[in-house]
Amino acid sequence: MEDKARFAVGIDVGTNFVRTVLGTVKGEEVSVIGYGEVPTEGMRRGIVKELVPPAKAIDECLTKVEGMSGIKVDRATVGINGAHIGSTKIDGMIAVGVAEHEIDEEDIMRIADTSIAGKIPANRETLALVPYEYILDGQGGIHEPLGMHGARLELRANVVTALTPDCDNLRKVCQSALVEPHGPFEPNAMAAARAITTSAQRENGVGVLDFGGATTSLAVFDEGELQFVGVIPLGSNDITKDLATVLATVPDVAEEIKVRFASAVKTDTNEKDIMIKRGREEFHFRRKEVEEVVEARLEEIFEGVRKMLQVAGYDRRLPEGLVLCGGGAKLKNIELFARKQVELAVRVAKPAGIIGVSEDILKPEYATAIGLMLGDNERSGIDFSDKGGRTQKKHKKKSSGGFLSRFFKFFKD
Repeated sequence: MEDKARFAVGIDVGTNFVRTVLGTVKGEEVSVIGYGEVPTEGMRRGIVKELVPPAKAIDECLTKVEGMSGIKVDRATVGINGAHIGSTKIDGMIAVGVAEHEIDEEDIMRIADTSIAGKIPANRETLALVPYEYILDGQGGIHEPLGMHGARLELRANVVTALTPDCDNLRKVCQSALVEPHGPFEPNAMAAARAITTSAQRENGVGVLDFGGATTSLAVFDEGELQFVGVIPLGSNDITKDLATVLATVPDVAEEIKVRFASAVKTDTNEKDIMIKRGREEFHFRRKEVEEVVEARLEEIFEGVRKMLQVAGYDRRLPEGLVLCGGGAKLKNIELFARKQVELAVRVAKPAGIIGVSEDILKPEYATAIGLMLGDNERSGIDFSDKGGRTQKKHKKKSSGGFLSRFFKFFKD
């Protein structure tokens, strides 16, 4: 029977921009029919600091998407960012009965609760539970124990968490924008992995680095599963601020210097110095000085990346290397600089294999939003209408959720 197309939406609430992607997934075919990007304020290092400006940006972005697609959006999978996000290895064991007992969903729920209990602080919220293996009566390597028979069930897993106050604030922002988060929030780097890596790469071992404006997020995959998530509170905005300070110019000019002329590795010393025109005024800057500023900040950022890889236990041992995305990944020669710093293969990736879109969306900075949209397709019960607009929507009360919403396993081959 032919697969029925379903609509899915991903919202990336960034420090600089809100990006939204609406698409349809029919079998293996992914088609984007609406997308939008709106500048935002009220965010700092990926964390909500004011409720009104981000909500306004989400609402404006969704209005663009709805106008382009003709679809009214009530729910979406929403990304989350910030240095408060982390992952922890856990394990647990429960007795499920006699040897003839058949493992059911209640047993799976109970082993998840038991494994997490006492290991996650009360002020942290579980975003995802990623099972590595179930062990049934001593037999390990089981990925799906439902329906099997046994008396003792064990679990080894990775749990991804975030600070509850930051999650609550992001929920309030979404509610103000009249969009309901579809299940738990998803860390940006985890979402981006869907759009720019393959199951084979995640099986071999790969790191996804979302080099954003205010944060740099890392997700490490090995043996097909998420092994580590971490975020450092530094991004490409810091390069702009450094350039503005050292060159004694305004941030707008510093941003133009970064985008048009800056390089992550030193260029030919014979290149001319930089000149920027603003109206009748000309600004002149020494290229060598620009390169020194950029290099210093990048060294700090990638030293943080290297430390996260060490904490994860994957320093210099990812066969597929690092895959870079995010707005910061557009810096010239960033892959050459990163390769030297982390001593891994590095490439800059943009979403591919998607039809029905212009080149505007096939960029590194859209990887997270597209990945969230692809993840949204895996979550059931999405409600859409092709009638009305943002002003006609009624807010739906947030569901308290259950096992499937609390412990959604994000990556499925």
